[in-house]
Parts: sequence; C-alpha cells; structure tokens
Amino acid sequence: MSHSRALPRLFIDGDACPVKAEVYRVAERHGLETIVVANRFIFTPRDAAVRLEVVPAGPDVADDWIVENATAHDIVVTADVPLAARCLAKGAAALGPSGRAFTEANIGAALASRELMSHLREVGEITGGPSAFQPRDRSRFLQQLEHAVVRAKRALEAGDGA
Repeated sequence: MSHSRALPRLFIDGDACPVKAEVYRVAERHGLETIVVANRFIFTPRDAAVRLEVVPAGPDVADDWIVENATAHDIVVTADVPLAARCLAKGAAALGPSGRAFTEANIGAALASRELMSHLREVGEITGGPSAFQPRDRSRFLQQLEHAVVRAKRALEAGDGA
C-alpha cells in the first residue's frame, strides 16, 4: 500500500522506554502523530495526536506490530536492536533511548555485539545488565530525535515518501 504523508510518525516501543515524555514534547512541537505500542496499558498524554496501541503479550508481538505499521521516514524509538534492524530495512529511522541512532552503517555491528553479549551471559561470563540511564543520555536522545525528525520531514517534503 503506497500513500504519501506530509509528516513522519513516531513509534515508541513502549514497555520500559525511559524517554516517552521527551518523545511527546518533540512530537507536539512538530505536530507529529505518536503511537505507543505496548502489551499493557500505559498512561499517555490526553492528546489526539498520541495513541496507545495495546497488543497481546508474547515474544515480538509489539515488535511485529511496529514493523508492520511503520513506513519509510517514520521514526521508531526502541532499545531493541533486532527491531531497529527490521525498521531500517523498511526505510524507517530507529533511535535508542540513550540517543544512539541506528543506521545501515552500524546496525550489523550492533546485532553482532548483542549476540556476543547474549552468549557471554548464557555461559555466565556477564552477570550485569546495561549501564544505568543517565541525564546525558536523555540530552543526547533529545538532540538525536530532533535531528531525525528534521531529516524525515525534509525527505517527505522533497517527495521521497512511501
């Protein structure tokens, strides 16, 4: 299904996302639709441009919904590297909550690193999780999200839409 839009949409992989409030602020400033996808109810702003999509619980159900609905130039906020890779393959942008922009140039290394860390955890080499979310991560995220929105809006205005 091909359709043209004037603005990108923001998708949030909603479970355990620490930057939802930041996404809402940027979306409101740019007049963007925001879709929060989760397998349980999550409070969202009372704003017609923010929608909560509750999907059934299960492995990758939320991820599959996001991939099915995101199109070129949409922006997906997720810490899930395989989901980010799937979104990039569709032409959507993917941004981690710490401000890491996933790109065609770095997604392969991110997937490989994820696999290595998973293996090391399985054999008991690593017992800790990711580092704690820091204020500088929030700041970097806001900056990267703003850049991603501006790039997507320019691409859609130039007629490079899906």
